Amino acid sequence: MDGPSWLGAVLFLGVQLRALWPAAAVEVHTSKEVDAVNGTNLRLKCTFSTSSPISQSLSVTWNFQPEDLSSHEPVFYYLKEPYKLSPGRFKERVTWDGNIERNDVSIIIWNLQPTDNGTFTCQVKNPPDINGKIGEVRLRVVQKVHFSEIHFLAVTIGSACVLMIIVVTVVIICRHHRKKAQEKRIEVADTEFREKENLKIREEKEASPLED
Repeated sequence: MDGPSWLGAVLFLGVQLRALWPAAAVEVHTSKEVDAVNGTNLRLKCTFSTSSPISQSLSVTWNFQPEDLSSHEPVFYYLKEPYKLSPGRFKERVTWDGNIERNDVSIIIWNLQPTDNGTFTCQVKNPPDINGKIGEVRLRVVQKVHFSEIHFLAVTIGSACVLMIIVVTVVIICRHHRKKAQEKRIEVADTEFREKENLKIREEKEASPLED
């Protein structure tokens, strides 16, 4: 086999082996489920691990799928720097909060809305590590208790406590007056008894000289 033919065979074999050898994968780590209160801000944490050094071509893609399982919507994209999002429900509501050097590609969603209920996906590509499972976070936005409801609840509990205190105070006062009245009646009865006894003794003394 001459030189050019041998070199061509080696290159062809290398291409075939490259096609058969699986590409390295990026491992993405996220929380499975997150609950947050309507109107608050939430940091969606996403980290990754890769077998290759961090490259300048590393990219991060965040997408969102509503609960009705309609089409995915773009949330955030990073390639060397954060990119502004096209018009959509998350426009002006998403900021970058990651650190590529620390393998952190998290974002913050501001002013959560009930319409944000759904699944967020985080995908990281770090060539040649381009494959791997996409991280998913299921978000559930719960309604916050309005101030009026809190105020009403506080007033209700406070009123119940005040009423209970009043009832207990009235019961204590009534028992105290009843006890005083009973003690007064006993004292009066005892006084009357002693007066009667004294009167009886005087009468007996007055009657004794007459009998002599």
